[in-house]
Amino acid sequence: MHDFLTGLKYGFRGLPWLWRKGVRLYVVVPLLINSLLFAVAIIWAGSRIDGMVSRLQDAAPGYLDWIIWLLWPVFVLLALLGLFFGFTLLANLIGSPFNGLLAERVERLVDPESHPPDSLSLVTELFSAPLEELRKLMHVFLLAVPLILLWLVPPAYPFLPFLWAAFGAWVLALEYLDYPLSNWNLTTRRQRALLRKRRMLALGFGSGVTVLTTIPVLNFVAMPAAVIGGTLLWSEQLKMEILAGGGDDESG
Repeated sequence: MHDFLTGLKYGFRGLPWLWRKGVRLYVVVPLLINSLLFAVAIIWAGSRIDGMVSRLQDAAPGYLDWIIWLLWPVFVLLALLGLFFGFTLLANLIGSPFNGLLAERVERLVDPESHPPDSLSLVTELFSAPLEELRKLMHVFLLAVPLILLWLVPPAYPFLPFLWAAFGAWVLALEYLDYPLSNWNLTTRRQRALLRKRRMLALGFGSGVTVLTTIPVLNFVAMPAAVIGGTLLWSEQLKMEILAGGGDDESG
């Protein structure tokens, strides 16, 4: 339980770092890009919903107008949900080239004596990072298949919310700890082996990030805050295990 609570705190520890000198550039640039895209998406979605409702009103008999107005909030809710998940995916793809550089910068501020292997240039990151994000999304989908199949097993229904919550926390931990760990050239397999050894720490961190993404306004900076929190967790909790050879087990 101690490891879980420790990891939970790291989910929020990135927030005070967001505007620090030497860090804010890697936060502000993707945030501005994402905010612009989000504004455009909201305007586009609003026009599409309005047009769809107008067409329904024209096609429906007059005595059904009240049903159209009842359906309006449902359309808006579905559009917002789709927009949120689409924006989250797009934000990760756009922010991914900056996240590795952000993790590297934070680690050097935490430990000036730290010397990870040479990182990729920003130009290289701009091309390679989004492809890596897509690969991670495919891995997440494959991990989710057993949970999706459990919907076919009614006795499992009472446990599904807890299983999905744990799954989401684990995925977020893998996502945001990947940036500092990849800066040290740890393969995906080695990352998973290391985090399995500190499973509760990783689940606590992922749970903290989950909470952060549900808080209005803060969810806009959840991604860079999570990258910073993951880098702090790596620097203070996990790095010594790697340097001491504790993370070399790639079995499983």
